Amino acid sequence: MCGLTGIVSSKHASVDERILLAMRDAQRHRGPDAAGLYLGQGVGLGHRRLSIIDLDNGRQPMVDEAAGLALVYNGELYNFPSLKAELEARGVVFRSRCDTEVLLRAWQQWGEACLTRLVGMFAFAVWDMRTQRLYLARDHLGIKPLHYGFTSSGDLVFASELKGLLAHPGVERRLDPQALEDYLALGYVPDPKSIYRGIFKLSPGHWLSWHAGEPEPVPRQYWDVPFNLAADMTADEGAVQLRSLLDRVVAGQMIADVPLGAFLSGGVDSSAVVASMSRASHQPVRTCSIGFDHGGFDETAYARRVARHLHTQHFEQRVGADDYALLDTLAAVYDEPFSDSSALPTYRVCELARTQVTVALSGDGGDENFAGYRRYRLHAWESGLRARLPLALRKPVFGLLGSIYPKADWAPRPLRARTTLQALARDDVEAYFHTVSTTSAALRQQLYSASFKRELQGYSALAVFRAHAKRAPTDHPLLLAQYLDLKTWLPGDILTKVDRASMAHSLEVRVPLLDHRLVEWASSLPPGLKLRGSTSKYILKKTLEADLPHDVLYRTKMGFSVPLAAWLRGPLARRSRDALLAGAIAECGYFEPAVLDRLVRQHAAGRHDHSATLWSLLMLDAFLRHMQQPAAAAPAGPARRVVAAGAQP
Repeated sequence: MCGLTGIVSSKHASVDERILLAMRDAQRHRGPDAAGLYLGQGVGLGHRRLSIIDLDNGRQPMVDEAAGLALVYNGELYNFPSLKAELEARGVVFRSRCDTEVLLRAWQQWGEACLTRLVGMFAFAVWDMRTQRLYLARDHLGIKPLHYGFTSSGDLVFASELKGLLAHPGVERRLDPQALEDYLALGYVPDPKSIYRGIFKLSPGHWLSWHAGEPEPVPRQYWDVPFNLAADMTADEGAVQLRSLLDRVVAGQMIADVPLGAFLSGGVDSSAVVASMSRASHQPVRTCSIGFDHGGFDETAYARRVARHLHTQHFEQRVGADDYALLDTLAAVYDEPFSDSSALPTYRVCELARTQVTVALSGDGGDENFAGYRRYRLHAWESGLRARLPLALRKPVFGLLGSIYPKADWAPRPLRARTTLQALARDDVEAYFHTVSTTSAALRQQLYSASFKRELQGYSALAVFRAHAKRAPTDHPLLLAQYLDLKTWLPGDILTKVDRASMAHSLEVRVPLLDHRLVEWASSLPPGLKLRGSTSKYILKKTLEADLPHDVLYRTKMGFSVPLAAWLRGPLARRSRDALLAGAIAECGYFEPAVLDRLVRQHAAGRHDHSATLWSLLMLDAFLRHMQQPAAAAPAGPARRVVAAGAQP
């Protein structure tokens, strides 16, 4: 895996090499094995490499003066052998066996049309020397990150991580009020926004191009999840197809010239990947698990059971229930506020895995593909109730009942009548948005100061879901919820969490369940093969019945989480009070002090569970404090430097 960066001058002027170096080496953790730099007329490209395939070749930037192309690339192309063979049949001669050269030649042969031929995870930049045009592209699902924006002087800059852009002195650190609203609602900043005005994330399945003097580029989509339902597929037929597809995808992602293993939580998705790896490998698969010394959050017993069943070489580490010490570390890792508390154990399992392997496969994507989240079942049930009455009637009646019914945070979700009544007063999109929100719209409005509300100008994070729903290829309640997750939660939370936590330890994580061909196939499944009665991920579990113990497949889902509520009533209570009432949160002017005080007191007293909101605010406080720190000084010089003909050295 790698880190890339670049600068394109708006005036065709020479790029400041020291600034480019600072941007590149701010991402050293993404590529500790090698570094490179390319300087051309009006452009500079930087790259840090984590060597995975063809360790002696494939250094970047990869430059072909004769073809007029320079490439920096982060990711893995799993179909590069077949692409290479196709290109060789067209007369292309290769000098290495790495996928970087295959990508360069594919672009040379087909231009942006090559994107529809790629299978893998990737983010890359191509500089066309002849047309003086930059191209940026990101993989289908957004597994690999790519940020871009403009400096105060109009230069276009890009980098794998925000910290790469922020190392440029011309990039302004102005918070985007809408992005902050998105964060407080969802716990992350969804694509294409970043927390900063004028800095964007290239959305999954998109590419863009830019030439100096042009307006801000408009990204173009080359792929989307289709949700074209297959006709009359039986469960047995689906299981046969899924097993074959999964084995093909997993085997394709096990290619590496460095040690390779897998995360194993003991859940269905990671167990499915490890079972498939075991079938493809002649050696025991190396697996890694993290557990908490808190019974309600520890799945290691199941992970050990699966490891024994599949005869893996298993490594395990237990984390204390007070592992919240990583809070400030995570602010530096994620570069913008990020409140998924499972980032803590994810950071630890990546730390453990890196002691054994350089590449790890994970089970991420199984819940989104096969309807594994509990919220899908609840949403489908509520949607059925909503369909029986028109919104014009539901909204006033159930809205009123929901407002006067007592709040019961302590009760199981199906018994929280107030929550259900409020959900019935909404349409499907707003109801699902409310379900996945970490802080409700009503509470956010109470929290925000009058001045911050003026900055928002009526904007609500619900607009993110409305925009995606408008473009959705389906209106089926379950499939629409999956589509919304694939466009928001998956790239914004899950994949961001894993990418930054793994790259912080120079570990490459591959996600076979997010091979876009498998995602397309899963989206074609009839809803009844995903969610059948109370059984989620029905088709995946049926496929695995011959490989895994029944009680592993059909046990209650736990999730990869930490004891937030207990922390915030115990060891983190004082820190949360100090941060929210006297720290950066209190000083930023975005929030009402009295409401912050009320939330802290109510949670500490056990009257309400405000843990999700309090944790979001704590992570925002850590981000604001980290944001105030000065950028690191530029390094002395590059490890590898290429200067284009005619460029100023």
